[in-house]
Amino acid sequence: MSPAPRHGRGRYDVIVVGAGLSGSLIAKELGDKGWRVLVLEAGTGTLDGWPGHLDALDTFYGALAKVPNSPYRPNAAAPSPDVLDVTGLPAGGYRARGYFVQNGPLPYSTDYLRARGGTVLHWLGLTPRMHPEDFRTRRTYGYGRDWPLGYDDLEPHYRAAERALGVAGDAAEQAAAVGLPFPDGYVYPMHAIPRSYVDDVFAARLDGATVREAPGAPGTTLRVTGTPHARNSTPDRRYDGGRGYRPAGAAGLPNYGERCVGNASCVPICPVQAKYTPLKTQATWDRRRVRLLTHAVVGRVLADGNGRALGVEYQEYEDPAAPVATTRTAEADVVVLAAHAIENARLLLVSRLAGHSDQVGRNLMDHPVLLGWGLARHPVGPFRGPASTSGLESFRTGPARRERAPFRIEISNWGWGWPAGSPGSDVARLLGIGAGPAQPRAKGVFGARLRTALGEEIGRQVSVQFLMEQEAEERNRVTVDRRHPDRLGNPRPVITYDLSERVKRGMAAARSVSEEIFRLLGAEDRTAYEPGPLSPGYFRFEGRGFAFNGAGHGGGTHIMGASRGTSVVDAWQRCWDHPNLYAVGCGSMPSMGTSNPSLTMAALALRSSERIHRDLTEAHRPAAVGPLSPEPVGDGRTEGPA
Repeated sequence: MSPAPRHGRGRYDVIVVGAGLSGSLIAKELGDKGWRVLVLEAGTGTLDGWPGHLDALDTFYGALAKVPNSPYRPNAAAPSPDVLDVTGLPAGGYRARGYFVQNGPLPYSTDYLRARGGTVLHWLGLTPRMHPEDFRTRRTYGYGRDWPLGYDDLEPHYRAAERALGVAGDAAEQAAAVGLPFPDGYVYPMHAIPRSYVDDVFAARLDGATVREAPGAPGTTLRVTGTPHARNSTPDRRYDGGRGYRPAGAAGLPNYGERCVGNASCVPICPVQAKYTPLKTQATWDRRRVRLLTHAVVGRVLADGNGRALGVEYQEYEDPAAPVATTRTAEADVVVLAAHAIENARLLLVSRLAGHSDQVGRNLMDHPVLLGWGLARHPVGPFRGPASTSGLESFRTGPARRERAPFRIEISNWGWGWPAGSPGSDVARLLGIGAGPAQPRAKGVFGARLRTALGEEIGRQVSVQFLMEQEAEERNRVTVDRRHPDRLGNPRPVITYDLSERVKRGMAAARSVSEEIFRLLGAEDRTAYEPGPLSPGYFRFEGRGFAFNGAGHGGGTHIMGASRGTSVVDAWQRCWDHPNLYAVGCGSMPSMGTSNPSLTMAALALRSSERIHRDLTEAHRPAAVGPLSPEPVGDGRTEGPA
């Protein structure tokens, strides 16, 4: 970002480890306030410039498996976990390879990306807020952990995050259907992404209908509700008191990204860059103040005997395919870990920091996903638009949370893409060369008959995704073991993971709701959970088989709390044991409810940047040496550097 030497020598006000969502936002906020910020990114600048974007698209188009990491070239120096690293066994159970070392009863099948921009390069782009009751599940429903702050504390930062990410949505609809409190007259920066024809089909059959999770259970009324997106639509002129919304870069800074045109590849990459990524925030950094160094793998945080962070030690490499690294150090007044929940925990464990509560690495969470899929009676037009534009929100809250995990239902616009690998698997099956879990092998069909069969079958595919809340459990954890190093000699994460009975009961309820949804749609339910290579998350519960997937929503590993004895960070994401060390991101979240967590993560990052600014301002405040001193001692800065 600057003509300075490539290495990070010198002293900075802040070192940020990780150039993903949280790190990019914090670097921008502090750089804009005049602080000198060094951002260290373990990965490469995967999408630097238009040629890099085109290369990622070509890599994606040529990939056999269109999984989240498929556009991004492997990096031996900073490996990323991949959903293809875990394979199911014929009789149940799983086999794991790749970056994670897995030893739990069930696999942790979620992934992330170590590159400039982070996992938000391949996220879905959905930005619902958490519900107010998600912050207090222990007090309200008797399970999990409560936050040391509430929805009202975070609400202004939600609005700031929605501005920073350019969220498109309908606040009035969210208030009415989800029960979210907004300030009077609030609108999102952009108008809502139009809902799909699939959404309209669901709404015509489901709106106002009542379903039951089990015989005799209370009925729940369904209503299709649009989902907020961090995706370009039409700026809303009513936003910000009528001042409207100008996308990042509109004031003469680099700006890229068209309005969403429905390419149907948000995961893993948007060809027209309509979806928000941290690269858009980075384009607005004050380049005089914020410096980015890629190819810099932080190995440990340096601290003195009093627990104060001094800086970091990192390994700088050139070639991602054959890494040879040089070890360097960088110093700063404040160190911010923003490298992902698992990477943050790994760094704290390797550095032997923040360990007073014995909670570092514990309480690993995700949103375990249960899929349901069926075949409609008439074409519904899948594979157009974002993966999901609407959902069913009625199961996110309510008294049933006392007994089972709540869930949010996403209506999929991509047919059987997730459960069966459509449409590629459909072509293979009809050609007689393959089959998926939802579709038996067929005799080969070719020519016009093939085109007709594909049109008739793919056009009728419908599916739903149930995102289950997973409560914080100490047994689900990340540890490190130096017997399992990566190519640079850094310990890889060791994962121990399982699902609680509460989550499994939630999945059983979700399966019953799925059956009711397909009945109301008049669709043939093709859902089938069986052990095998494509079902590493298979398990049996109360006599029935289930299979879950990872959502890519890792959290909980440096959990936030109200006391040093029971948590790793405070309400500002500042480590209790180290006053100038912050661990930010979803790893701080004591619970994640059922909302995709990126917006909440962004809001927390913006909130933490305020605290960091105050810390730095206080540290740089001139020291008073007595009434006879003719001039203030220090550099004269009272509100941060000029």
